Amino acid sequence: MGISIFELFFFIFLACAWPVSMARMIRNRSTKGKSLLFSCAILLGYIFGIAHKFIYDLDIIVGIYFLNMMLCLADAVIFLFIKNKYEKENS
Repeated sequence: MGISIFELFFFIFLACAWPVSMARMIRNRSTKGKSLLFSCAILLGYIFGIAHKFIYDLDIIVGIYFLNMMLCLADAVIFLFIKNKYEKENS
């Protein structure tokens, strides 16, 4: 039940990608190149990953799973906000 350094670094680098994605959407006021379905699939993956951690291998990395899941959820919320506010106005 040791912490995998590779899993840790994977999620740390992934956690860095979400704020970049959110900043780009906010700056451009556009969801171009984004997919809500993809974000939902990633969220589902985090849910299953967290479930696995709780059932089989609970360690500190579960906190990073939660962090990434919250960042992905924030990205999806920003996506919906921009889609509804800015992209409907321009249609």
